[in-house]
This record gives sequence, C-alpha cells and structure tokens, in this order.
Amino acid sequence: MNELAENRVVITLFGGVGDLARRKLYPSLFSLYKKGYLGEHFALLGTSRHPLSDEEFQKIVRESISKETENQAGQADKFSTHFFFQSHDVTDAEHYKVLYKRIADLDEKFGAEGNRLFYMSVAPQFFGTIARNLNNKHLKPSKGFNRLIIEKPFGNDFDSAKKLNDELSETFRDDQIFRIDHYLAKEMILNIEALRFGNPIIESMWNNNYIDNIQVTLSEDLGVEERAGYYDESGALRDMVQNHIMQIVAQLAMEEPVAFTDNDVMYEKVKALRSLRRYSPSEADANFVRGQYDADDKGGHQYREENGVDPHSNTETFVAAKLMFDNYRWYGVPFYIRTGKKLADKFTRIDVVFKKPVIDIFKNPHGQDNDSQNLRSNVLTIYVEPTSGFSLRLNAKNAGQGFTTIPVDLDYKQSDEAHDETPGPYERLFLDALENNHTNFASWPLIAYSWKFIDVIRNLWDIEKPDFPNYRPGTMGPKASDDLLARDGRHWIYQAQNHQDEINKNHH
Repeated sequence: MNELAENRVVITLFGGVGDLARRKLYPSLFSLYKKGYLGEHFALLGTSRHPLSDEEFQKIVRESISKETENQAGQADKFSTHFFFQSHDVTDAEHYKVLYKRIADLDEKFGAEGNRLFYMSVAPQFFGTIARNLNNKHLKPSKGFNRLIIEKPFGNDFDSAKKLNDELSETFRDDQIFRIDHYLAKEMILNIEALRFGNPIIESMWNNNYIDNIQVTLSEDLGVEERAGYYDESGALRDMVQNHIMQIVAQLAMEEPVAFTDNDVMYEKVKALRSLRRYSPSEADANFVRGQYDADDKGGHQYREENGVDPHSNTETFVAAKLMFDNYRWYGVPFYIRTGKKLADKFTRIDVVFKKPVIDIFKNPHGQDNDSQNLRSNVLTIYVEPTSGFSLRLNAKNAGQGFTTIPVDLDYKQSDEAHDETPGPYERLFLDALENNHTNFASWPLIAYSWKFIDVIRNLWDIEKPDFPNYRPGTMGPKASDDLLARDGRHWIYQAQNHQDEINKNHH
C-alpha cells in the first residue's frame, strides 16, 4: 500500500444502486483501491429510496467489480467492507439527520479526518435540493475538505443552468464543485495538450497560417436504446454538442496556459469560448444541420417508432455545424463538428487539416496532365476511441519510374498493454476530485458560454418544423452535412464507404 498516496475520505453517493454506480463508479474506485490511492481510511455510504442492508449493498458492489477481480477475490471482499447503505429520501429534510449520524460514525471508524466527498448520481432536478439540505443539516464539517461531484446534464438551457449553479453556490464554493464531463478524462483528449504544447513543430503551426480547418466527429452506431425517454427531451444538441463537443473544441482552440495548473488551463479554455462567434438566428440556420434517423433494411425502427419516443417527435439524433472563432489565432478557420446516432460506426476522432502549398510544383510536369500528382492536404488525426493514438498524413513520392506523389501515414497507436494500464475516465476523475484538481472538469463559466451559444440554435429549431427522417442508418448523416463543407470547397476527412455510396446515389 502506498501510504503517501492514500486518501482519507467518506464518500456519500446519492444514487448508490443506479446503473452508473454499478457500471462505472465502483469498478473505478476498486482500481484506485488496488493502486493504493484508497486504502484503510475510506468509506462509501450509498443512498437510495429502496431499503437495503449493508450486506446486500456490499454484495452489489462485489458483483459490479466481478470482471476486475480475477485472482483478487480476497482483495475484492476486503474492498467491499468499506461500503455501507442508507435508505434515504433526498426531498425529506428529516432524513438528512440520519445521514449525518451515519457519515459521522463512518468518519470516526475509518479515520477519514472530516474529509467529505458528495457524489450526485441522481436526476438533475434533485441537485439543488440535496445541496441545500447538506448545508442545513451541517453535513459539511469545518474539519477536512467538503467537495461535490455532479453528473451532467447541467441544466437544459442557460437559464436553468444558472438557476442550478446559484442553488449549488448557496452551499458550496465554486472551487468545491466538480462538474463531470467524462470525455475530458479520455486519454487522447488529455493528449491534445501534450501533442500541442510539448511539440514546438506542432504548436508553431497551430494557427490560421497553416491550418485550413479542424473536424471533430463523435459517431455512434446504435440508436437511443433504453435512453429513449431522456433522449427525446434532450436530443443530440444538448446531449452531445453542448457539453462533450464544446469542451473538446475549447481544448483545441485554447492558447498555451502560463503553467499546466487547473486554474491556468481553465482560464484559457474560457477565453477561447468567449471568442467563439455567437450566431444570429439566420447565421445559425446557415451553419447548423440537424437530422433524425430513418428505418433500415434490417428491420430497425426509425427514431419516431422507437419505444418511448413521441411518434411526432422533432428531436434531432444528428447534428453537424460550422463554428468560427473571432480571435487572432483562429480567424477564418472553420471548426466543423458532427455527432449522431445510428451512423456508420462507433468512434471519436479529430482531424486537423493543414493548408496545401500555395504552389504545387509537382502538378503537370513537362506539360503532362496527371491528376494523380496533385498534392493532398496534410492531416493530423487524433483517434480518441475505440483506438487511441494519432496519425500524420504526408505527401511522398511513389516508388518506381516517373514522379508522382501519394499520401502516406505516420501512425502511433497505443499498445494493448498501455491501453490496459490507462486509467478509465471515472477512475481519473475520482482521483482528481480527491486531490482537488479541476483540470479535467467543466467550470461554470465554460458551461455558461456554451449554453449561451447553443440556446440560439435550440430556440431556432424549436420553432421550425424539420423534414424528418432525413438519413439512413449506417451512413454518416444527412446529405446536408456534406453540403455544409462542400459549399466551402471542403469535405469530411472520414468517409465510410456505405456513406459515400449513399452520397453518390443522391447525386445521381
């Protein structure tokens, strides 16, 4: 056990038997336990409306980490003894008195030194209620730290997000609040800073002198599945663009921080989003595309036929957009984004497309007409998932007689061994919260600027009736997504073959 790294804390998890807790949170905590970041001096108190004994709760925990416990059954059993359960109604102020007593007892038993971490894995409408009662019932002792982790969604527009933030701020200071966006903790998203600021050859070209455009794609091959009820109220714009994509874009667009600290990094991200061009309704209409998936040839339903979806729903399952920054570094460089359900494949990638040479000296040598000699754009691709790594596409001479150029890729892919050793997003974020590191969390100013930008598009779409459904599953979205780039003389770097076939069919 690494005593220097061990954290002393009592974690109170609201939503202790929920899907997120079972799939992500308990395996992540077990990983921290195995590595020594958690040890003898931590306890977790799970809560839910449903009554459970401590033993029943510990069994749930052991089942949730069963995939992680090969040849480690003894360690898993010992880990589960740090878990306890309290039936709790988050809306009943009297219930917090019992919660206070349980937490105080656990703190004394495990020597947590008054350190409290409260994790809200419940419906967002209860965030403010829980925070208010934590304050009223003195569940935040002066001894030790008091920190709050909350899951997304953080509001459904700027007004609701501000109201929620104000409610939380009555009990917790902003530096005590950790707003999770698990995309920020993915290994290759974190590598953006290393790639940029650790390599002068990259950073020196990370501007509008050399970059033609940047493309961010978050593609999912499944439909709404069991999330239909939530998704039909949210849609791709709120569910994916407002948080994940805006956070990634801010990381790509930010200036180099003074130092790699959470405050300095957050400052530069916020400054980047402040320079994001806020569209008027007419500009939003011209620069945003929405889609909704149709039925497929394999018996899959169109979105409006999914169980739990309004049969007349205008909720978008696809969004593509062109974003522009009005600052010195990025003026004139479009950031193209897209995300959607039931697309060609499941992946997340970033394509940084560099400008071509002003003069192509290899084109038509000796008066010959040979289109194959045209130089391609250099492209830096960051593979976020499922593969982790990056590649750089360059132009090189083809082998053989004559002189023709071909694109070649310099690739780095994370090895299976390195992938297995890489902390998962929730493991990383748990440890960051324990160590009071906000670098990989969303700040309120960042959330506020992204909502103000998104609200213009949402308000426009709420009053306009779309022509849905407008794309077939297995493609990369509606034709309008490709037209968005084509009108600028550009194209999406990633093109699935079946999507390209669909485009050709539409054109003919």
